[in-house]
Amino acid sequence: MLNRDDMTFPFAEYQRRIDELRQRMQERLLDAVIITDPENLMYLTDYQTTGYSFFQALVVPLEAEPFMITRALEESNIFARTWVEISRPYTDTGDAVQMLVQSLREFGLMNKHIGYERNSYFLPAYQQDAILTGYLDGQMMDCFGIVEEGRACKSAVEIEVMKKAAKATQAGMLAGYEAVQEGVSENEIGAAICHAMFAAGGEVPAVMPYVTSGPRTMIGHATWEGRRVQANEHVFLEVGGCYRRYHTAMMRTVVLGELTPALHHAQERMKLALNCLKERLRPGLTVSDADNLVRSIITENEVGARLITRSGYSIGIAFPPSWDEGYIISLKQGDPRVIRPGMCFHVIPWMWGVEGDKTMGISDSLYITEQGCASFFDLEPDFVVKPNQACKNSRKAEAKQAPTAGQQKDSKQHDKKSAKESK
Repeated sequence: MLNRDDMTFPFAEYQRRIDELRQRMQERLLDAVIITDPENLMYLTDYQTTGYSFFQALVVPLEAEPFMITRALEESNIFARTWVEISRPYTDTGDAVQMLVQSLREFGLMNKHIGYERNSYFLPAYQQDAILTGYLDGQMMDCFGIVEEGRACKSAVEIEVMKKAAKATQAGMLAGYEAVQEGVSENEIGAAICHAMFAAGGEVPAVMPYVTSGPRTMIGHATWEGRRVQANEHVFLEVGGCYRRYHTAMMRTVVLGELTPALHHAQERMKLALNCLKERLRPGLTVSDADNLVRSIITENEVGARLITRSGYSIGIAFPPSWDEGYIISLKQGDPRVIRPGMCFHVIPWMWGVEGDKTMGISDSLYITEQGCASFFDLEPDFVVKPNQACKNSRKAEAKQAPTAGQQKDSKQHDKKSAKESK
Protein backbone atom coordinates (compact mmCIF):
# COMPACT_ATOMS: atom_id res chain seq x y z
CA MET A 1 0.00 0.00 0.00
CA LEU A 2 1.38 3.37 -1.07
CA ASN A 3 1.24 5.89 1.77
CA ARG A 4 0.03 9.14 0.22
CA ASP A 5 -1.61 12.29 1.57
CA ASP A 6 -3.69 13.43 -1.43
CA MET A 7 -6.68 11.09 -1.17
CA THR A 8 -10.16 11.89 0.12
CA PHE A 9 -9.28 10.59 3.58
CA PRO A 10 -6.04 10.13 5.55
CA PHE A 11 -4.07 7.02 4.58
CA ALA A 12 -4.75 5.51 8.01
CA GLU A 13 -8.48 5.44 7.20
CA TYR A 14 -7.88 3.16 4.21
CA GLN A 15 -5.53 0.96 6.23
CA ARG A 16 -8.27 0.52 8.82
CA ARG A 17 -10.83 -0.39 6.18
CA ILE A 18 -8.56 -3.04 4.61
CA ASP A 19 -7.62 -4.44 8.03
CA GLU A 20 -11.28 -4.77 9.04
CA LEU A 21 -12.11 -6.37 5.68
CA ARG A 22 -9.37 -8.94 6.26
CA GLN A 23 -10.77 -9.71 9.70
CA ARG A 24 -14.12 -10.52 8.11
CA MET A 25 -12.34 -12.60 5.46
CA GLN A 26 -10.68 -14.64 8.20
CA GLU A 27 -14.03 -15.25 9.85
CA ARG A 28 -15.36 -16.61 6.55
CA LEU A 29 -12.21 -18.67 5.87
CA LEU A 30 -11.47 -16.77 2.66
CA ASP A 31 -7.96 -16.52 1.23
CA ALA A 32 -8.86 -13.56 -0.99
CA VAL A 33 -11.81 -11.52 -2.21
CA ILE A 34 -12.61 -10.05 -5.63
CA ILE A 35 -14.36 -6.69 -5.21
CA THR A 36 -16.17 -5.29 -8.26
CA ASP A 37 -18.85 -2.93 -6.90
CA PRO A 38 -17.94 0.72 -7.74
CA GLU A 39 -18.96 1.99 -4.29
CA ASN A 40 -16.89 -0.68 -2.57
CA LEU A 41 -13.85 0.08 -4.72
CA MET A 42 -14.20 3.75 -3.78
CA TYR A 43 -14.58 2.88 -0.09
CA LEU A 44 -11.50 0.66 0.02
CA THR A 45 -9.10 2.53 -2.27
CA ASP A 46 -10.52 5.98 -3.27
CA TYR A 47 -10.75 4.70 -6.86
CA GLN A 48 -13.49 6.22 -8.98
CA THR A 49 -14.36 6.55 -12.65
CA THR A 50 -17.48 6.95 -14.75
CA GLY A 51 -16.23 4.03 -16.85
CA TYR A 52 -17.47 1.35 -14.47
CA SER A 53 -19.54 -0.32 -17.19
CA PHE A 54 -16.24 -2.00 -18.10
CA PHE A 55 -14.99 -4.79 -15.84
CA GLN A 56 -12.96 -3.58 -12.87
CA ALA A 57 -11.87 -5.47 -9.78
CA LEU A 58 -9.77 -5.13 -6.66
CA VAL A 59 -8.31 -8.43 -5.43
CA VAL A 60 -7.49 -8.38 -1.72
CA PRO A 61 -5.49 -11.42 -0.52
CA LEU A 62 -5.62 -12.24 3.15
CA GLU A 63 -1.92 -11.41 3.58
CA ALA A 64 -0.30 -10.31 0.31
CA GLU A 65 -0.50 -6.94 -1.43
CA PRO A 66 -3.84 -6.11 -3.13
CA PHE A 67 -3.92 -5.57 -6.90
CA MET A 68 -6.40 -4.21 -9.46
CA ILE A 69 -7.71 -5.35 -12.83
CA THR A 70 -9.04 -2.48 -14.99
CA ARG A 71 -9.48 -1.40 -18.56
CA ALA A 72 -6.19 0.15 -19.75
CA LEU A 73 -7.73 3.62 -20.01
CA GLU A 74 -8.89 3.47 -16.39
CA GLU A 75 -5.49 2.44 -15.02
CA SER A 76 -4.66 6.15 -14.83
CA ASN A 77 -7.26 6.48 -12.07
CA ILE A 78 -5.43 3.86 -10.00
CA PHE A 79 -2.17 5.79 -9.97
CA ALA A 80 -3.76 9.26 -9.79
CA ARG A 81 -6.18 8.50 -6.95
CA THR A 82 -5.41 5.38 -4.91
CA TRP A 83 -2.88 3.67 -2.69
CA VAL A 84 -2.83 0.59 -4.95
CA GLU A 85 0.63 -0.14 -6.39
CA ILE A 86 -0.02 -3.26 -8.49
CA SER A 87 -2.14 -3.09 -11.64
CA ARG A 88 -2.91 -5.57 -14.38
CA PRO A 89 -4.82 -3.69 -17.14
CA TYR A 90 -6.50 -5.20 -20.18
CA THR A 91 -6.91 -3.59 -23.60
CA ASP A 92 -10.22 -2.92 -25.34
CA THR A 93 -9.51 -5.92 -27.56
CA GLY A 94 -8.45 -8.06 -24.60
CA ASP A 95 -10.39 -10.34 -22.27
CA ALA A 96 -11.00 -8.84 -18.83
CA VAL A 97 -11.93 -12.11 -17.11
CA GLN A 98 -8.95 -13.89 -18.64
CA MET A 99 -6.72 -11.14 -17.24
CA LEU A 100 -8.29 -11.68 -13.81
CA VAL A 101 -7.72 -15.44 -13.90
CA GLN A 102 -4.15 -15.00 -15.15
CA SER A 103 -3.47 -12.57 -12.30
CA LEU A 104 -4.90 -14.97 -9.72
CA ARG A 105 -2.48 -17.57 -11.09
CA GLU A 106 0.41 -15.08 -11.10
CA PHE A 107 -0.08 -14.22 -7.43
CA GLY A 108 -0.52 -17.81 -6.23
CA LEU A 109 -4.28 -17.74 -5.69
CA MET A 110 -5.41 -20.50 -8.07
CA ASN A 111 -6.09 -23.21 -5.48
CA LYS A 112 -7.63 -21.05 -2.77
CA HIS A 113 -11.03 -20.16 -1.33
CA ILE A 114 -11.90 -16.84 -2.96
CA GLY A 115 -14.94 -14.69 -2.37
CA TYR A 116 -16.70 -12.68 -5.08
CA GLU A 117 -19.66 -10.29 -5.07
CA ARG A 118 -22.29 -12.46 -6.71
CA ASN A 119 -25.01 -9.79 -6.39
CA SER A 120 -22.95 -6.86 -7.68
CA TYR A 121 -24.79 -4.77 -10.29
CA PHE A 122 -21.60 -4.65 -12.33
CA LEU A 123 -20.59 -8.30 -12.34
CA PRO A 124 -23.10 -9.76 -14.83
CA ALA A 125 -23.93 -13.45 -15.05
CA TYR A 126 -21.89 -14.09 -18.19
CA GLN A 127 -18.75 -12.73 -16.49
CA GLN A 128 -19.43 -14.80 -13.38
CA ASP A 129 -19.81 -17.89 -15.56
CA ALA A 130 -16.50 -17.12 -17.26
CA ILE A 131 -14.72 -16.70 -13.92
CA LEU A 132 -16.12 -19.96 -12.55
CA THR A 133 -15.21 -21.77 -15.77
CA GLY A 134 -11.63 -20.50 -15.67
CA TYR A 135 -11.09 -21.04 -11.95
CA LEU A 136 -11.04 -24.83 -11.60
CA ASP A 137 -8.36 -25.56 -9.00
CA GLY A 138 -9.88 -23.59 -6.10
CA GLN A 139 -13.31 -22.64 -4.87
CA MET A 140 -15.27 -19.46 -5.59
CA MET A 141 -17.72 -18.42 -2.87
CA ASP A 142 -20.29 -15.64 -2.68
CA CYS A 143 -19.09 -12.93 -0.28
CA PHE A 144 -21.59 -10.22 -1.26
CA GLY A 145 -21.92 -7.75 1.63
CA ILE A 146 -18.48 -8.30 3.12
CA VAL A 147 -17.41 -4.72 2.34
CA GLU A 148 -20.84 -3.23 3.06
CA GLU A 149 -20.55 -4.46 6.65
CA GLY A 150 -17.87 -1.81 7.06
CA ARG A 151 -19.70 0.84 5.05
CA ALA A 152 -22.88 0.67 7.14
CA CYS A 153 -21.38 2.83 9.91
CA LYS A 154 -19.57 5.97 8.81
CA SER A 155 -16.41 7.12 10.55
CA ALA A 156 -15.94 10.65 11.85
CA VAL A 157 -14.04 11.68 8.72
CA GLU A 158 -16.81 10.31 6.51
CA ILE A 159 -19.39 12.34 8.43
CA GLU A 160 -17.35 15.47 7.77
CA VAL A 161 -17.27 14.77 4.03
CA MET A 162 -21.04 14.19 4.06
CA LYS A 163 -21.47 17.60 5.69
CA LYS A 164 -19.83 19.09 2.60
CA ALA A 165 -22.28 17.18 0.45
CA ALA A 166 -25.08 18.56 2.66
CA LYS A 167 -23.92 22.11 1.98
CA ALA A 168 -24.41 21.47 -1.74
CA THR A 169 -27.78 19.80 -1.15
CA GLN A 170 -29.11 22.73 0.84
CA ALA A 171 -27.79 25.33 -1.59
CA GLY A 172 -29.53 23.50 -4.43
CA MET A 173 -32.81 23.32 -2.55
CA LEU A 174 -32.78 27.03 -1.72
CA ALA A 175 -32.19 27.81 -5.38
CA GLY A 176 -35.10 25.54 -6.25
CA TYR A 177 -37.35 27.48 -3.88
CA GLU A 178 -36.39 30.73 -5.57
CA ALA A 179 -36.81 29.39 -9.10
CA VAL A 180 -40.37 28.12 -8.63
CA GLN A 181 -42.69 30.67 -10.21
CA GLU A 182 -45.82 30.51 -12.30
CA GLY A 183 -44.86 29.97 -15.94
CA VAL A 184 -41.35 28.71 -15.19
CA SER A 185 -40.49 25.32 -16.67
CA GLU A 186 -39.39 22.36 -14.58
CA ASN A 187 -36.17 22.38 -16.63
CA GLU A 188 -35.38 25.92 -15.49
CA ILE A 189 -35.95 24.91 -11.87
CA GLY A 190 -33.65 21.91 -12.30
CA ALA A 191 -30.99 24.11 -13.90
CA ALA A 192 -31.11 26.55 -10.98
CA ILE A 193 -30.75 23.71 -8.48
CA CYS A 194 -27.77 22.19 -10.29
CA HIS A 195 -26.00 25.53 -10.71
CA ALA A 196 -26.32 26.27 -7.00
CA MET A 197 -25.17 22.79 -5.94
CA PHE A 198 -22.06 22.96 -8.08
CA ALA A 199 -21.30 26.57 -7.13
CA ALA A 200 -21.43 25.49 -3.47
CA GLY A 201 -18.70 22.91 -4.05
CA GLY A 202 -20.90 19.98 -4.93
CA GLU A 203 -19.86 17.43 -7.52
CA VAL A 204 -21.84 15.40 -10.07
CA PRO A 205 -24.45 13.43 -8.08
CA ALA A 206 -25.49 9.85 -8.72
CA VAL A 207 -28.95 11.16 -9.71
CA MET A 208 -29.93 14.61 -10.90
CA PRO A 209 -32.61 16.39 -8.84
CA TYR A 210 -36.23 15.32 -9.03
CA VAL A 211 -38.45 18.22 -10.09
CA THR A 212 -42.15 17.65 -10.78
CA SER A 213 -45.15 19.93 -10.69
CA GLY A 214 -48.91 19.58 -10.40
CA PRO A 215 -50.26 16.23 -11.63
CA ARG A 216 -46.77 15.01 -12.57
CA THR A 217 -45.90 14.69 -8.87
CA MET A 218 -47.87 11.43 -8.87
CA ILE A 219 -45.37 9.81 -11.27
CA GLY A 220 -42.75 7.87 -9.32
CA HIS A 221 -39.15 9.01 -9.81
CA ALA A 222 -40.11 11.42 -12.58
CA THR A 223 -37.94 14.46 -13.11
CA TRP A 224 -38.12 17.55 -15.29
CA GLU A 225 -39.65 17.25 -18.75
CA GLY A 226 -40.28 20.85 -19.78
CA ARG A 227 -43.69 21.30 -18.18
CA ARG A 228 -44.46 24.84 -17.06
CA VAL A 229 -45.70 25.43 -13.54
CA GLN A 230 -49.26 26.73 -13.34
CA ALA A 231 -50.93 29.01 -10.79
CA ASN A 232 -52.31 27.29 -7.68
CA GLU A 233 -50.10 24.22 -8.15
CA HIS A 234 -47.44 22.64 -6.01
CA VAL A 235 -43.91 21.58 -6.96
CA PHE A 236 -42.16 18.52 -5.50
CA LEU A 237 -38.37 18.82 -5.14
CA GLU A 238 -35.89 16.12 -4.12
CA VAL A 239 -32.22 17.08 -4.19
CA GLY A 240 -29.20 14.87 -3.60
CA GLY A 241 -25.93 16.75 -3.18
CA CYS A 242 -22.60 15.02 -3.69
CA TYR A 243 -19.01 15.51 -2.54
CA ARG A 244 -16.31 12.91 -3.27
CA ARG A 245 -19.10 10.44 -4.16
CA TYR A 246 -20.71 10.83 -0.70
CA HIS A 247 -24.33 12.03 -0.79
CA THR A 248 -27.02 13.60 1.36
CA ALA A 249 -30.58 14.19 0.20
CA MET A 250 -33.77 16.05 1.10
CA MET A 251 -37.36 16.46 -0.14
CA ARG A 252 -39.29 19.69 0.04
CA THR A 253 -42.53 21.13 -1.40
CA VAL A 254 -43.32 24.56 -2.85
CA VAL A 255 -46.94 25.74 -3.08
CA LEU A 256 -48.12 28.47 -5.44
CA GLY A 257 -51.34 29.89 -4.10
CA GLU A 258 -52.98 29.26 -0.75
CA LEU A 259 -52.01 26.55 1.74
CA THR A 260 -55.34 24.72 1.89
CA PRO A 261 -56.40 22.77 5.01
CA ALA A 262 -55.53 19.50 3.24
CA LEU A 263 -52.04 20.66 2.32
CA HIS A 264 -51.47 22.03 5.81
CA HIS A 265 -52.56 18.71 7.29
CA ALA A 266 -50.10 16.84 5.04
CA GLN A 267 -47.31 19.18 6.04
CA GLU A 268 -47.99 18.73 9.75
CA ARG A 269 -48.15 14.90 9.50
CA MET A 270 -44.77 14.75 7.80
CA LYS A 271 -43.23 17.17 10.29
CA LEU A 272 -44.67 15.14 13.17
CA ALA A 273 -43.22 11.92 11.77
CA LEU A 274 -39.78 13.48 11.39
CA ASN A 275 -39.82 15.10 14.82
CA CYS A 276 -40.94 11.91 16.58
CA LEU A 277 -38.30 9.88 14.77
CA LYS A 278 -35.56 12.37 15.67
CA GLU A 279 -36.58 12.07 19.32
CA ARG A 280 -36.49 8.27 19.24
CA LEU A 281 -33.76 7.41 16.72
CA ARG A 282 -30.69 6.23 18.60
CA PRO A 283 -28.34 3.26 18.93
CA GLY A 284 -30.26 0.18 20.04
CA LEU A 285 -33.48 0.94 18.16
CA THR A 286 -34.24 -1.62 15.47
CA VAL A 287 -34.71 -0.82 11.81
CA SER A 288 -38.28 -2.11 12.00
CA ASP A 289 -39.05 0.07 15.05
CA ALA A 290 -37.92 3.17 13.16
CA ASP A 291 -40.04 2.30 10.13
CA ASN A 292 -43.13 1.54 12.21
CA LEU A 293 -42.90 4.88 14.01
CA VAL A 294 -42.85 6.86 10.76
CA ARG A 295 -45.36 4.64 8.97
CA SER A 296 -47.98 4.76 11.71
CA ILE A 297 -47.97 8.58 11.79
CA ILE A 298 -48.18 8.98 8.02
CA THR A 299 -50.88 6.30 7.73
CA GLU A 300 -53.10 8.16 10.22
CA ASN A 301 -53.89 11.05 7.89
CA GLU A 302 -57.12 12.70 6.80
CA VAL A 303 -56.24 13.43 3.18
CA GLY A 304 -56.16 9.96 1.62
CA ALA A 305 -52.36 9.76 1.33
CA ARG A 306 -50.07 6.75 1.72
CA LEU A 307 -46.46 6.05 2.54
CA ILE A 308 -46.07 3.84 -0.49
CA THR A 309 -42.38 2.97 0.04
CA ARG A 310 -39.89 2.19 2.78
CA SER A 311 -39.56 5.07 5.24
CA GLY A 312 -35.85 5.62 4.71
CA TYR A 313 -32.56 4.14 3.63
CA SER A 314 -28.84 4.23 4.31
CA ILE A 315 -27.04 6.98 2.44
CA GLY A 316 -23.35 7.57 1.74
CA ILE A 317 -21.17 6.53 -1.22
CA ALA A 318 -23.05 6.30 -4.51
CA PHE A 319 -22.58 6.08 -8.25
CA PRO A 320 -25.34 6.17 -10.85
CA PRO A 321 -28.00 4.83 -11.12
CA SER A 322 -28.95 5.65 -7.50
CA TRP A 323 -27.76 7.88 -4.66
CA ASP A 324 -28.87 5.55 -1.88
CA GLU A 325 -27.36 2.61 0.00
CA GLY A 326 -30.74 0.99 0.52
CA TYR A 327 -29.38 -2.42 -0.38
CA ILE A 328 -27.21 -2.15 2.74
CA ILE A 329 -30.02 -1.02 5.07
CA SER A 330 -33.55 0.18 4.36
CA LEU A 331 -35.99 1.31 7.02
CA LYS A 332 -38.77 -1.19 6.43
CA GLN A 333 -41.02 -3.49 8.40
CA GLY A 334 -39.74 -6.74 9.83
CA ASP A 335 -36.01 -5.93 9.79
CA PRO A 336 -34.60 -6.75 13.26
CA ARG A 337 -31.16 -5.22 12.72
CA VAL A 338 -30.05 -2.80 15.41
CA ILE A 339 -29.16 0.79 14.59
CA ARG A 340 -25.60 1.75 15.55
CA PRO A 341 -23.54 4.96 15.87
CA GLY A 342 -22.29 6.24 12.53
CA MET A 343 -25.20 4.95 10.46
CA CYS A 344 -26.63 7.59 8.12
CA PHE A 345 -30.19 7.59 6.77
CA HIS A 346 -32.28 9.59 4.35
CA VAL A 347 -35.61 9.51 6.18
CA ILE A 348 -38.57 9.97 3.81
CA PRO A 349 -42.00 10.32 5.46
CA TRP A 350 -43.43 11.58 2.17
CA MET A 351 -47.10 11.39 1.25
CA TRP A 352 -48.27 9.89 -2.04
CA GLY A 353 -51.79 10.72 -3.21
CA VAL A 354 -52.78 13.72 -1.07
CA GLU A 355 -56.41 14.36 -2.06
CA GLY A 356 -55.88 11.64 -4.65
CA ASP A 357 -53.75 13.64 -7.09
CA LYS A 358 -50.78 15.18 -5.27
CA THR A 359 -47.46 13.91 -3.98
CA MET A 360 -45.77 16.03 -1.33
CA GLY A 361 -42.54 15.55 0.53
CA ILE A 362 -40.50 16.63 3.52
CA SER A 363 -37.42 14.57 4.35
CA ASP A 364 -34.11 14.73 6.20
CA SER A 365 -30.67 13.12 6.15
CA LEU A 366 -29.64 12.04 9.64
CA TYR A 367 -26.56 10.50 11.23
CA ILE A 368 -26.61 8.40 14.38
CA THR A 369 -24.60 9.68 17.34
CA GLU A 370 -23.66 7.86 20.54
CA GLN A 371 -26.84 9.05 22.26
CA GLY A 372 -29.29 9.88 19.50
CA CYS A 373 -29.18 11.42 16.03
CA ALA A 374 -28.48 14.71 14.27
CA SER A 375 -29.41 16.28 10.95
CA PHE A 376 -26.98 17.26 8.23
CA PHE A 377 -29.21 20.28 7.47
CA ASP A 378 -30.57 23.40 9.16
CA LEU A 379 -33.28 24.18 6.61
CA GLU A 380 -36.83 24.61 7.90
CA PRO A 381 -39.12 21.74 6.82
CA ASP A 382 -42.32 23.73 6.20
CA PHE A 383 -43.71 24.00 2.70
CA VAL A 384 -42.56 27.15 0.91
CA VAL A 385 -45.81 29.00 0.17
CA LYS A 386 -46.04 31.77 -2.40
CA PRO A 387 -49.66 32.82 -1.78
CA ASN A 388 -49.93 35.87 -4.01
CA GLN A 389 -48.09 34.46 -6.98
CA ALA A 390 -51.13 34.18 -9.24
CA CYS A 391 -52.46 37.60 -8.19
CA LYS A 392 -49.08 39.28 -8.74
CA ASN A 393 -48.70 37.84 -12.18
CA SER A 394 -52.26 38.82 -13.04
CA ARG A 395 -51.65 42.41 -11.93
CA LYS A 396 -48.39 42.53 -13.92
CA ALA A 397 -50.21 41.31 -17.02
CA GLU A 398 -52.99 43.89 -16.53
CA ALA A 399 -50.43 46.62 -15.99
CA LYS A 400 -48.74 45.73 -19.28
CA GLN A 401 -52.07 45.84 -21.12
CA ALA A 402 -53.60 48.93 -19.48
CA PRO A 403 -52.40 52.31 -20.88
CA THR A 404 -50.71 54.76 -18.54
CA ALA A 405 -52.03 58.30 -17.95
CA GLY A 406 -49.47 59.64 -20.43
CA GLN A 407 -50.41 57.03 -22.98
CA GLN A 408 -54.09 57.92 -22.55
CA LYS A 409 -53.34 61.65 -23.11
CA ASP A 410 -51.26 60.90 -26.22
CA SER A 411 -54.05 58.69 -27.51
CA LYS A 412 -56.69 61.47 -27.09
CA GLN A 413 -54.46 64.02 -28.87
CA HIS A 414 -53.92 61.54 -31.70
CA ASP A 415 -57.68 61.03 -32.03
CA LYS A 416 -58.30 64.82 -32.21
CA LYS A 417 -55.61 65.25 -34.86
CA SER A 418 -57.06 62.44 -36.92
CA ALA A 419 -60.53 63.96 -36.69
CA LYS A 420 -59.32 67.37 -37.98
CA GLU A 421 -57.48 65.77 -40.89
CA SER A 422 -60.54 63.81 -41.86
CA LYS A 423 -62.57 67.02 -42.04
